[in-house]
Formats: sequence, C-alpha cells, structure tokens
Amino acid sequence: MERFCSFNKIAMNSFKSFLLAAVLLLSTGMAAFAQQGGQFRVLVFSKTAGFRHQSIPNGVMALKKMGEKHVFSVHTSEDANQFTDENLAKYDVVVLMSTTGTIFNDAQKAAFQKFVQSGKGVVGVHSATDTEYEWPWYNQMIGGYFLAHPRNQTLRLHVADRTHPATWHLPENWLWTDELYEFKSLNPAIKVLIQADETTYQPAKAMGANHPMAWYHEFDGGRAFYTNWGHTHETFDEPLVL
Repeated sequence: MERFCSFNKIAMNSFKSFLLAAVLLLSTGMAAFAQQGGQFRVLVFSKTAGFRHQSIPNGVMALKKMGEKHVFSVHTSEDANQFTDENLAKYDVVVLMSTTGTIFNDAQKAAFQKFVQSGKGVVGVHSATDTEYEWPWYNQMIGGYFLAHPRNQTLRLHVADRTHPATWHLPENWLWTDELYEFKSLNPAIKVLIQADETTYQPAKAMGANHPMAWYHEFDGGRAFYTNWGHTHETFDEPLVL
C-alpha cells in the first residue's frame, strides 16, 4: 500500500511537470506566432513643434482600442529619436497623429525615408499635413500641405471612391461637421477617396471642385494614407471615421 501511494505521488508530480511544460510550450508557441505573423505593429507618433491639438490623446486611445479589437500592436511615442533604422524595422506602419512643425533632424528623416522605401506604410491624421514644410520628400509622401481652414462647419462630403477598404462602408453623400483643411502643393499622384463639396459651406480659401479630404497612394516603394479628420475629440468616437 505504501509503495502504491509513493508511485501515485511520483506519477502525479510527473503529470504536473508535463502539464506545466505543455502550458509553457503552448504560450511560447502563441507568442512566436504573434511575432511571426499573427499581427502587425504600429508606431503612433504625435510630436508637435507648432499648434497642438487637444484631441491627440483621444486619437491615440482610439488606435489602442482598435489594436485590442483587431489584434495588432500599438506603440506610442513623441520622441523623434525612435526614428532610427534599427527601431523602425520593428514596425509595419507609422501613424502621424496630428503632428505639426519641424519634428525630425536629418538622420531621423533618412531613417523615415528608408522605412517607406522598404515597403512600409504611413498614415497621416489631420495636421500631419501641417508638418515638415521644408522637406520636399515629406510633401510628396504625405500628399499635400495645409494652407488654411475656415471655422468649424457642417458640409456635404462626397465619397469619390467606394472601392477602397477605408470607404466602402460609407454613404456616397455624407454630412459631417469638422475643421476642414484646405491644401497647397498637392501631389498629383494621390488617389482621392473623399471630396468636400464647397457649395455646402463657406471655405477660407476655396479650392474648387478638387478639394480632397482623404486620399492614398503608393510612394517611393511604400504606401501612404491621409485623412483630414481628427480635429475634434468627437471624431474618434465616430465608428464611420474609425
């Protein structure tokens, strides 16, 4: 009887060890899967050297929640020293969350260019077009520069391209209230997704029939997407915008 109890104890301890090893192996395997292909990694960068939008924390939080829901990693920073070849290699996408002004030095610019040239993606939110006015490559990559904006108004938006994943869920004609940018130095290669109908509000400096609000394009080996939305806190609570 005593020998049977000892055998039972040894067997139970062996089973516990096996179970622990199996759990550790499974956990390691899942972690490796996540790193290898289970998700993509996003760097949300929100440094400002000019006007700072109070909606930035809302935008950052919205992307973190989207990451949790759709299983991708979101890392946030306002430190331009993150823009090195080694560090940017960790990420698949850089989101410029309402950045403003001159925010990169020459070495950081070079690293950002290599990131895009390696086939990676950039998403510009709102005042990402109010950034790096003295850097022609950035102008072409982001697609245009901020020129002016009128007071916040309600207007009619026209969804010009409903075949893109960012817009196929949107109504063709859409009423929206926001701070509406007008642009200069537009890259003619951008593919416009949404247009502002200037006949439905009072612009500051009219752009006419070609007044894009969101666009995308392939550029210098990578891809870029821009959206005008992001000025107000409420923007990041709107499912259609997200």
